[in-house]
Amino acid sequence: MAQVKAPKPSALMSPAPGSARPPSTATASVSEGERMSGAQSLIRSLESAGATDIFGLPGGAILPAYDPLMDSTQLRHILVRHEQGAGHAAQGYAHATGRPGVCIATSGPGATNLVTPIADANMDSIPLVAITGQVAAASIGTDAFQEADIVGITQPITKHNVLVTDPDDIPRAVAEAFYIASHGRPGPVLVDVAKSAMQSQTTFHWPERIELPGFNAGARPHAKTVQEAARLLATARRPVLYVGGGVIRSGASAGLRRLTDLSGAAAVTTLMARGALPDSHPQNLGMPGMHGTVAAVAALQKADLVVALGARFDDRVTGKLESFAPHATIVHADIDPAEIGKNRAVDVPIVGDLKEVFAALVPALEAEHARHGKPDLEAWWAQLDDWRTTYSLGYTPTDDGHGSPQYVIQRLGEISGPDTIFTSGVGQHQMWASQFIKYERPNTWINSGGLGTMGFSVPAAMGAKVGEPDRTVWSIDGDGCFQMTNQELVTCALNEIPIKVAIINNSSLGMVRQWQTLFYNQRYSNTDLHTGHGTRRIPDFVKLSEAMGCVGLRCETDADVDATIKRAMEIDDQPVVVDFTVSRDAMVWPMVAAGTSNDEIQYARGIAPEWDRGEEE
Repeated sequence: MAQVKAPKPSALMSPAPGSARPPSTATASVSEGERMSGAQSLIRSLESAGATDIFGLPGGAILPAYDPLMDSTQLRHILVRHEQGAGHAAQGYAHATGRPGVCIATSGPGATNLVTPIADANMDSIPLVAITGQVAAASIGTDAFQEADIVGITQPITKHNVLVTDPDDIPRAVAEAFYIASHGRPGPVLVDVAKSAMQSQTTFHWPERIELPGFNAGARPHAKTVQEAARLLATARRPVLYVGGGVIRSGASAGLRRLTDLSGAAAVTTLMARGALPDSHPQNLGMPGMHGTVAAVAALQKADLVVALGARFDDRVTGKLESFAPHATIVHADIDPAEIGKNRAVDVPIVGDLKEVFAALVPALEAEHARHGKPDLEAWWAQLDDWRTTYSLGYTPTDDGHGSPQYVIQRLGEISGPDTIFTSGVGQHQMWASQFIKYERPNTWINSGGLGTMGFSVPAAMGAKVGEPDRTVWSIDGDGCFQMTNQELVTCALNEIPIKVAIINNSSLGMVRQWQTLFYNQRYSNTDLHTGHGTRRIPDFVKLSEAMGCVGLRCETDADVDATIKRAMEIDDQPVVVDFTVSRDAMVWPMVAAGTSNDEIQYARGIAPEWDRGEEE
């Protein structure tokens, strides 16, 4: 049975080392033994856990909590327009700050509207605490008005969830939620509180200890496996560091930099790890996988050693799994033992927090170098540099007179600078944003990786801006994604959250259209959105944005891109939305078609890269 001492705000809400902001120091004036309602206890518990910002929407079952919430001087409640927006905003807040994001909703549809962001947080290991109201305890199971078994619904997609019917259990449930969400492999935790528990009287007691049977916050890496990994890194001829989002979640970017510099190995940073190692680092080959760089994909395919760091061998990275890195010995380091060997057989497993893994692996590798010298990687790097030069990322001018989406996104990154936080929706614009923006620091790229949730970007940007008010936050969104959650711009306008939104408007569901072009004989079934091409714009994004209290701008040519971005950057007192009208025929390259081997990557349509397919050993 795991036990931890008295949880304090600094313990429950601390960001990972190296994240964007320091731990919250806010504390509640808690009077132990004070009599209060369960609803007051819930608000007092959130304060005691160190929460400062909550995204939510009231309703009948959670209404008792909203009355004492008015009296809190610590908690800022941001009233969203849809509960899904609350969940994604909490995700953006958590990703930007490293601290758990908090969202709150009522029972029934309010709670079920949180399912998508909870599932999203679970896939991408985001620390999230969701508080939901539930019908009165006596009514549970009777199909009462707005009743839904949200604990049962979310059991497969939460790290932990609990139904609270006794008001005395509220402080312990909240304390455990924040601890579990942020320790070990981060993830979402849901606390469902019956309305009757909130309306009953209780004596407030913040727990002195938390007992968590079976909870594993992360073991120390075993010295023997670390030593074996060091030996392999010191002797490999074609080593690759396969860097996943776990490096960012653990705040281990500094350790990754030391290991990269020391080992001389090539590094590839997955979609969730962009910024974990600066793109300017000479050993960073960029993103691997379905739309990764040719150099990154080829490096993994030709490697004799792959050291996976906080990555899960996702199908979008591996392609056809049995053909992935066929000649490589696999070292896999992860805080979650369930990931080791889940998809790919592992030769050297290392279970532990990556900060501790790097702290042990770097000196072990130094010792190996001292005994045996550094490996000769000159030939390997000559090959990698050839791939990197020959198959660099690029794009061709459009044929239809509309703007180039890649150019728009590239200039956004260059003009906004490396401290800007970018969020994205899902689709072509997401891939272009991961390819053409240079990420120099962690926690500056926020997207929905595992679940691939359209509509993620705008509310995530809102949450990131709340957590990092002094940073510029750009939401890069598609015209399809934008129409799913743009109502949260009203929330931003009313709450003075001045995010900036770049709509990459190709008047289409772009990635679906790309697949229809490549695999369905250009039969464009239900992918035309009518938002940017032709004589009518439905909706007109500029007018819509202005109606929601934002500044609306439009850019229709590459020649106007810079001036439009600079105009948007000058506006700091309200949200800005820019409708960039771009070509619908632009496609994301390189590409590995789903279900095929990474060896079949296409550099551009109909063009496969040529690489040395000679003897590997």
